[in-house]
Amino acid sequence: MTALHRRRRGSVIRTLAVCVVALLSAGLAACSSTSAGNDKPLVGLITKTEDPYYVSMRKGAQEEADKLGFRLQSLAGKDQSDNDAQVQAIENLVASGAVGILITPSDSEGILPAIKKARDAGVWVAVLDSPTNPTSAADATFATDNTKAGQLIGEWAKSAFTGKDPHIAMLDLAPSQPAVDVQRDQGFLKGFGIALGDPNKIGDEKSPEVVGHEVTNANEEGGRTAMEKLLQKDPSINLVYTINEPAAAGAYQSIKDAGRAGAITVVSIDGGCTGVKNVQQGLIQATSMQFPKKMATEALQALKAHLDGGKKVPTSAGLDYTDTGVQLITDTPMPGIPSRDSAWGLQNCWG
Repeated sequence: MTALHRRRRGSVIRTLAVCVVALLSAGLAACSSTSAGNDKPLVGLITKTEDPYYVSMRKGAQEEADKLGFRLQSLAGKDQSDNDAQVQAIENLVASGAVGILITPSDSEGILPAIKKARDAGVWVAVLDSPTNPTSAADATFATDNTKAGQLIGEWAKSAFTGKDPHIAMLDLAPSQPAVDVQRDQGFLKGFGIALGDPNKIGDEKSPEVVGHEVTNANEEGGRTAMEKLLQKDPSINLVYTINEPAAAGAYQSIKDAGRAGAITVVSIDGGCTGVKNVQQGLIQATSMQFPKKMATEALQALKAHLDGGKKVPTSAGLDYTDTGVQLITDTPMPGIPSRDSAWGLQNCWG
């Protein structure tokens, strides 16, 4: 009996029970069901939440899993910081005989022990979207170059503010400062030309241009609350960086409520269809588009190659992971900064 068949053994009986445990014990928001007698290799996809970004990722994963002959089980945490649920999901997938796990970590370091246990059990693990720290903790990582994504909107904003006095509000992700949070934040600062402090820490830059930082949990309500706090701190804010487009949408509502719509520039990262529409409507002035379906698709292809005896996944030049690309979207292009307009963005967005 092969190692693959040993991992499959007993999985059909346990899979539905695992779904129940994952949902009730770990607080997971979703779990795919499987039918008895289905002997396709089981692969798990664990996302942070059920936000449109991750729904799009899951859709791409399901399409590719069907092509490659995998049985996909998808699970999600209740919020962006739900590391405990992700740990439980990994344990359940290992127990159910998964041959591979794809995960977007809520905590780039807190998830490491669970990933190690899975790999020690012979499960191939790929990280998507939010690299672990270090990336070598997983078999492969497929992600946006988040530093570049932040840098692109930072460069655009720097050019847009030529001759102006910037007062910058930074709307970040979570107090735990996961890698994706730090990389996007510091990428923006680098692109804007602001000197960085600790390369692994948010809020350590030395610049009077930055009014302050607030966390948003990457959602609209968090963006609204964070923007309210920062506007109370400094009503002269005229430039807002946001971790993602839902946070940007919330920030815009607070800006509008404060009577500052049209006076404050908002830049973001994501490339979701709703966010691109907000660029088209002028709520967001520039965003960096990423490609979640590509992350899932390439990870599943790498898993298939691994199971077929393939070599280790190569990384992109200058990086320790596989870069799945980023594209600046704006309807106000700046000289020397490559970008696409919102019309192109709507043809290529996700969600």
